[in-house]
Amino acid sequence: MNVLPMGSGVKVWLATGYTDMRCGFPSLALRVQEVLKHEPLGGHLFCFRGRRGDLIKLIWHDGQGACLFTKKLERGKFIWPSAEGGAVAISAAQLSYLLSGIDWRAPQETWRPTRV
Repeated sequence: MNVLPMGSGVKVWLATGYTDMRCGFPSLALRVQEVLKHEPLGGHLFCFRGRRGDLIKLIWHDGQGACLFTKKLERGKFIWPSAEGGAVAISAAQLSYLLSGIDWRAPQETWRPTRV
């Protein structure tokens, strides 16, 4: 279930590596601009993960204002790209998997009916 009211043209970007989770929207937007080389107010969604891996922050400018979302997993870690200093684009469906704590790179069905 996607809880963010994003339009179909919104791209989702994962900032690779680790981010200081004390950062708020201004600091994360500056990282988007200077490190990821994207426009933070362009309507795309940018995701950042902390060092421990159980906390992520998402920033998004919806055209009216800046949004900052935070999610902390009670168990497990968010699956994250291992590359450093860049961004990886994912789909809205993959974002849903990510936010649910599921491996978004290769989601698998855990059960399939054998008969109808």
